[in-house]
Amino acid sequence: MFDKILIANRGEIALRIIRTCKEMGIKTVAVYSTADADSLHVRFADEAVCIGPPASKDSYLKIPQIISAAEITNADAIHPGYGFLAENAEFSKVCEEYGIKFIGASADMINAMGDKATAKATMKAAGVPTIPGSDGLLESMEQGMKLAEEAGYPVMLKATAGGGGKGMRYVKDKSGFKKAWDDARQEAGASFGNDGLYLEKFVEEPRHIEIQIVGDSRGRACHLSERDCSIQRRHQKLIEETPSPIVTQELREKMGQAAIKGAEAIGYEGAGTVEFLVDKYGDFFFMEMNTRIQVEHPITEEVTDFDLIKEQIKVAAGVEVSGRNYYPQLHSIECRINAEDPANGFRPSPGKITNLHFPGGHGVRVDSHVYAGYVIPPFYDSMIGKLIVSGQTREEAIVRMKRALQEMVIEGVKTTIPFHIRLMDDPVFKSGKFTTKFLDDFDFSGL
Repeated sequence: MFDKILIANRGEIALRIIRTCKEMGIKTVAVYSTADADSLHVRFADEAVCIGPPASKDSYLKIPQIISAAEITNADAIHPGYGFLAENAEFSKVCEEYGIKFIGASADMINAMGDKATAKATMKAAGVPTIPGSDGLLESMEQGMKLAEEAGYPVMLKATAGGGGKGMRYVKDKSGFKKAWDDARQEAGASFGNDGLYLEKFVEEPRHIEIQIVGDSRGRACHLSERDCSIQRRHQKLIEETPSPIVTQELREKMGQAAIKGAEAIGYEGAGTVEFLVDKYGDFFFMEMNTRIQVEHPITEEVTDFDLIKEQIKVAAGVEVSGRNYYPQLHSIECRINAEDPANGFRPSPGKITNLHFPGGHGVRVDSHVYAGYVIPPFYDSMIGKLIVSGQTREEAIVRMKRALQEMVIEGVKTTIPFHIRLMDDPVFKSGKFTTKFLDDFDFSGL
């Protein structure tokens, strides 16, 4: 087992990793920018190293500074958390070159799954259902139009290096193809330095369902069932839950086995998620694979009583996975609490938290790094923390979440709490019969 782990991240995920390391008897090193000097992850780690000024590109994304911090503190492993360098193949490779264990996927695995077109081709070859469309990148607009006719409109053009909805365009019919092609390529090139596109059939009434998997160094994987991530705004998740209201045990088994098949096809090591779209007919299609821990991992932990961070660390140290699959014993929901104003297009609201009270009680968990007096910097993601509740049923979990949200007090900045409270009362959400387009018609006024 590792002696000391450096956490190459910040905020709640860095604190989350530190807590598990302490329980495992592993010493920890925090890295931080000058803007995060007062963050709890810095305070609770055994050691802390400043790696640069506030801007991510000058601190949390600076590989040389992070490697130097690991070397001067004699850390024998690095946990990247999520975001920043978590899915950076170069970082994984540099860690290996310096004899530091990267607690995550290898550079080859990150490259294989990071490029959307390559990932789709890999999964298709492994027998995982994929959305009809192009096999790899489109060579020209004319090829794309021909494939669109074969698959049938509507279709989606997607950036191969995409994420967060950038470089993605919906094409209703042939007349709109050229504009969508030009716009998607321009946005993809500007956002990722790669304007490559691929094409997929548009999935009707889609649900975003992901399967949590863990693979070991011997090429064996297991799954921990699904999470429903369909409540999204501009392709950014706001709420997740498990089990999904629409997934039957039969579908769960099929998706779980498909995810394992895909993970084992690339010899995947570590915690990851295989993400699918499920259409209104109950058919599912591979969308992408995230080669890291997810923001929403706590709900899986709550319903399976399984510490995913601990499992990541154990697998990285060479421990085999059990080979057993895990299924939900409870229902769990996570609300992302962001420093944003939902009444004004979710505009970021950085600033000082003047008063803070977190909810408690049975079945309530809060993962956060903030405290009264903490200043939320404007340089990073606006997430303050995650509120997670669990219950015997979905109905019980919704009632508990509403109570916990009403009990949560964060003053000094705008937050998404009012939006989440309204959502808990929404009849469509409560019915469980929603799609990824649900928030397109949601009433945000007066929040």
